[in-house]
Amino acid sequence: MAQTDKTKSKVADPAAEVRVEEEVAYLSKRHRVSPAIVQEIIRRTGTSERSAVEREIRKGMARR
Repeated sequence: MAQTDKTKSKVADPAAEVRVEEEVAYLSKRHRVSPAIVQEIIRRTGTSERSAVEREIRKGMARR
């Protein structure tokens, strides 16, 4: 059974990876949550679409 390297990014294009990091920074600053939380939401939902991530952040804020 071969193990996969989980530290490698799924994004092959370096420019796309930079855009994702900028998006994470923007969302974390806008919603006052840590970048790790935004990255976890992106990983869990499977998409980095801004509206989907913001919806999940709002759901989490409502639970607080």
